[in-house]
Amino acid sequence: MAQIIDGKKISQEIKDELREKVGVLKMAGKEATLAVIQVGDDPASGVYVNNKKKACSYIGIRSLSYELPKETTEEELLALIETLNRDERVSGILVQLPLPMQIDEDKIIMAISPKKDVDGFHPENVGRLVIGERGFVSCTPAGIIQLLKRSGIEIAGKNCVVVGRSNIVGKPMALLMLRENATVTVAHSKTQNLKELCRQADILIVAIGKPQFITGEYIKEGAVVIDVGIHRAENGEGGTSKKLCGDVCFDQAEPLASAITPVPGGVGPMTIAMLMNNCVEAMQSES
Repeated sequence: MAQIIDGKKISQEIKDELREKVGVLKMAGKEATLAVIQVGDDPASGVYVNNKKKACSYIGIRSLSYELPKETTEEELLALIETLNRDERVSGILVQLPLPMQIDEDKIIMAISPKKDVDGFHPENVGRLVIGERGFVSCTPAGIIQLLKRSGIEIAGKNCVVVGRSNIVGKPMALLMLRENATVTVAHSKTQNLKELCRQADILIVAIGKPQFITGEYIKEGAVVIDVGIHRAENGEGGTSKKLCGDVCFDQAEPLASAITPVPGGVGPMTIAMLMNNCVEAMQSES
């Protein structure tokens, strides 16, 4: 029976630790402030933004909300970011993605000050990760490291396979696992013999965006399986089921794995917890 890695419980532990830290800093007259910008009214983005605001409220981080119409121009958004970059009260800036088509996401990411880039997407912070310097790390990969460590899972010396090479998850995940002294292979859509490669993994981290793609045939007995994906499975009547699933077929993977993250309740809650951690770090680095 696999150990179920409880992301809800671990993320709550982190938020409680941050709440205590923020309370101490407030007594010293220091306050963290997160500016959250949402362009348009995408329902999924709205849910994510609200969850971030709730986390800020719980921990004691002040949040500023900028809800802009979907017609907002790139120039208008860049001007707002520049204002927030200059505002000494603002510790972190978050622009909720995706953005409307008229706005270049890369240009927006580049415009955020690396010192306030709490998402960890700015090329300067990515570069710092590559060369081992301190900087903000993309929240989902950082959260996975915490899931592993706080679940008592040894990383050093282990064979890790990361399935997926996105800038937000796959690439930074591989770099973080290297930093923790794992031996790392990055697999992707062009990888040959993917099943055989995955079956060599002591730690298999899956972020490919394909529902239940990784079946039991991909998993070595005793492996740790981290599922980053989240999808709505269309297995109800008329395809209307709201059941969530990941990139891994949990029912097939769980009997083989030594530890596994569920979907939902695994990796997902950790992303916001680590965003909050980055906000607190941004405020501390200012002081």
